Amino acid sequence: MADNLLTGLSFAAAGGAALVGGVFFGFSSFIMAGLGRLAPEQGASAMNSINVTVINPAFMTALFGTGLLCLIAAAMALGSLGSLDGKLILAAALLYVIGCDGVTMALNVPLNNALARAPVGTPEGAALWTRYLKDWTFWNSVRTAASFAAAILFVAAGVCRAA
Repeated sequence: MADNLLTGLSFAAAGGAALVGGVFFGFSSFIMAGLGRLAPEQGASAMNSINVTVINPAFMTALFGTGLLCLIAAAMALGSLGSLDGKLILAAALLYVIGCDGVTMALNVPLNNALARAPVGTPEGAALWTRYLKDWTFWNSVRTAASFAAAILFVAAGVCRAA
């Protein structure tokens, strides 16, 4: 029973991590570049609007619900660290929780908050927007990679469990 539950959690976490990684990939690969082509006050205003809109049940469930699934799977996998699949599940879970949810809360959210407080239409606001584009996109790319890598590790664990 617990074995089937861990397998199910792993595949659900893989799906959630891939979904979140896809959203982040869109931002790193073209959305931020598109916003960067706008005048600083327009780009910053658009990003501030996105940062408010993204706080919705669907995305928050995907982002942090996947983190919760990861924590549960990691706790369950602690009993099977002698096997490759247990190690893969623990690595995947930690990678997602730290590399995605942790980076979000420690780095991307503070950048979003600073952008929201920036004076629009001023040289200071324009300078902050320029730094924001570079720094936020870098950390978003870290979240993208961590999410996709976690998804791959969860799937690999499932393959090991099935073999």
